[in-house]
Amino acid sequence: MTDMELPDDTIADLQRRLRRAEGQVRGVQQMLSEGRDCRDIVTQLSAATKALEQTSFLLVAAGLTWCVSDPERAAAEGYSMEDVKKMFMKIA
Repeated sequence: MTDMELPDDTIADLQRRLRRAEGQVRGVQQMLSEGRDCRDIVTQLSAATKALEQTSFLLVAAGLTWCVSDPERAAAEGYSMEDVKKMFMKIA
């Protein structure tokens, strides 16, 4: 398989979202070290999970857009509509 072509602004958005999730996970680690309340930790874990889910959906949506815009090329690059569907089902 080769790389899917994604617009630079989409890549920047994905990276920003991943940095946010990374910060949230570091926050959870710090909260555990500090002995913070379980409810607060679960709230932060939930936020990190949501951030990763949103990042996944954005990536799959960008892939779907790429596949729909040029299905022959996408299939030739190893990204058939079936492949994108499988990616979506993994995160749904």
